[in-house]
Amino acid sequence: MFRRRKDGTARRGTPSEWVVVGLGNPGVEYRDSRHNLGAAAVEELAGRLGVTLKAEPRLRARIADVSVEGRRVLLAVPTTYMNESAAAVVPLVRRGGLDDLTRLLVAHDELDLEPGRLQLKVGGGLAGHNGLRSVAGALGTGEFARLRIGIGKPRSKEHGADWVLERPSRAARDSMDAVMLAAADVLEDVLHDGLDAAQARLHRTARG
Repeated sequence: MFRRRKDGTARRGTPSEWVVVGLGNPGVEYRDSRHNLGAAAVEELAGRLGVTLKAEPRLRARIADVSVEGRRVLLAVPTTYMNESAAAVVPLVRRGGLDDLTRLLVAHDELDLEPGRLQLKVGGGLAGHNGLRSVAGALGTGEFARLRIGIGKPRSKEHGADWVLERPSRAARDSMDAVMLAAADVLEDVLHDGLDAAQARLHRTARG
């Protein structure tokens, strides 16, 4: 049922319908940071689907295989640092058997969107995001699906690193929790209804 690949990873004979990856940094010191919203959304999604993300050292990620309406889905959170995300994502794509990279869905924080805003799209720029830069560089393309989770910009560029990595205040934390839950909703919509339907629903919600 499994085929062993040259890199030591194994995958099932049936390719994944989706490989969903939430970007972030490992370690408790980063867990509640803005930069880890993508990882938090995928962790929330895994809980809703009744699975636990388990460490897979060869893939440098915590992963779970799950069936959604009879379709195989691979959920993952890299255990690499953000700027090394490709070291996990490339093996995950192989394990999922993806030939179409638009079936790779990466959830990540986004400075260029105001806090709380979500955007679902295929392709686009990297906007200085180290995780996206790592993944796109290794894959040789940016044409994969992204769920962009808006965190807004700090008061100046000099505070950019602190803004994404710091532990926010309690009030900001409550807002971040709300957008994380909304991001998990969007991921769930994609798995159940497809990317186009999830995009349309998100657009209607944003307009409303």
